[in-house]
Amino acid sequence: MKLRDLVYGLYARRVEGRLDHDQVPKHIGVILDGNRRWARADGRTLEQGHQAGADKIHDLLGWCAETDVEVVTLWMLSTDNLNRPEEQLSPLLGIIEDTVRNLAADGRWRVHHVGTMDLLPARTQRVLKEAEQATDHIGGILVNVAVGYGGRQEIADAVRSLLLDHADKGTTFEELAEIVDVDLISEHLYTRGQPDPDLVIRTSGEQRLSGFMLWQSAHSEYYFCEVFWPAFRKVDFLRALRDYAARHRRYGN
Repeated sequence: MKLRDLVYGLYARRVEGRLDHDQVPKHIGVILDGNRRWARADGRTLEQGHQAGADKIHDLLGWCAETDVEVVTLWMLSTDNLNRPEEQLSPLLGIIEDTVRNLAADGRWRVHHVGTMDLLPARTQRVLKEAEQATDHIGGILVNVAVGYGGRQEIADAVRSLLLDHADKGTTFEELAEIVDVDLISEHLYTRGQPDPDLVIRTSGEQRLSGFMLWQSAHSEYYFCEVFWPAFRKVDFLRALRDYAARHRRYGN
């Protein structure tokens, strides 16, 4: 073991020992950013960068389980990413599919897809659906895999779903205009029935949401971390929790 690793391990245990589990966020959203830049900086291929990022997810979920987090949303592929060249997109989708299969096979996580299914290849759709069905009974951490996800697209899909639902019920536009509110729209989001994220973490130093959970993150706390996602360590995760616990959430009061 390198001296640096030993020091980080000791520091992580110190931070964890001082962590108040009553102040831990119940739902964490994570923007897994920096796989490609990590690969370039380390002399790896882009595919190796994405694979390293996928491998890091297992570590993250283990840390979440140790600290009583209940819901984790992982932004793995945006709607914008679907416009990448085929030679980049195809291996990335293959890595995502393998990752989702592994999450389902682990037996500890309940997998739920958030995103627009219709934009994804049939094989990817099948993997996501099978993972949801295979883990539906599991009571562990709920893991939202955001694949083919965009925040604006989610809101548009929610409104479309709401309109179609009430059209089937025979609701007139005038009647719908009288009852539509924030709660009604929330019932048609990809994450309906779930708590909104308390904390959103983005790696790689970028300080923007890029459309991640635009509706749900209205009152979330944000934590921007400089390290690229494949290099994200337990100490980085614990620092995010410590930073979150030190904030005073007032919700406008």
